[in-house]
Amino acid sequence: MAESFGADAGLYDRARPRYPSALIEAVAASAPGPAVLDVGCGTGIAARQFQAAGCQVLGVEVDERMAAFARGTGVDVEVSSFETWEPAGRTFDAVVAGMTWHWIDPSVGAAKASEVLKPGGRFAVFWYVLQPPPDLGAAFAAVHREVLPDSPVNSQVAAAPLRAYEHFLDRAADSLTATGAFTHLERPTYPWSRHYTRDEWLDQLRSSGLAKPLAEAGKLDEMLDRTGAAIDAAGGSFTLDSTAVALTATRN
Repeated sequence: MAESFGADAGLYDRARPRYPSALIEAVAASAPGPAVLDVGCGTGIAARQFQAAGCQVLGVEVDERMAAFARGTGVDVEVSSFETWEPAGRTFDAVVAGMTWHWIDPSVGAAKASEVLKPGGRFAVFWYVLQPPPDLGAAFAAVHREVLPDSPVNSQVAAAPLRAYEHFLDRAADSLTATGAFTHLERPTYPWSRHYTRDEWLDQLRSSGLAKPLAEAGKLDEMLDRTGAAIDAAGGSFTLDSTAVALTATRN
């Protein structure tokens, strides 16, 4: 699934939210220097934000299609999984990952992050949570139950997505602790808000990890139609007031 997002890299780059500026600025300010390694950089969304904050960014991306798009926007990218990527002696002031660290083998990823970070370097992985207003979240959950009746987890995530990310944070924290190479583990949160039209939300759904299994099951169009109908019933658009969650740490 991690390699499915490049099927339409342009859609992915257009539909995926940007990260809160306060998050980007906090990570950049806490790093001892400007050299940032962006793990699973995708189309370069976070990388470009770090560049705008004055950082020098190298991306590592497993999907050549995503990497090519990112290069077209001015991001330097090497194609590899992070687990097998060869740093060739290079070290960085920060290792970051936006919406991707859950695709990384936790123990291998933590060990490699400790290897490439300079002493005092900053580790920061983060996710934005797509938390619709309660009534609309309940409607989305109902759609998931109807379209995917055998996947109760999906409907729970649709109704309360923050819970899904708590597992990612726990797993990442445990793997960092196991290395013995990191201190000052923290879990800051950052509010963010965006107004979505019906079509913008459906584009986001098309670019999500659910799109490929839904398409393979022949249910993507049904999911889009029913989700669109729920948004139409709520007035055709909505404001998403949500949060971004992060795990940060400092390399010994």
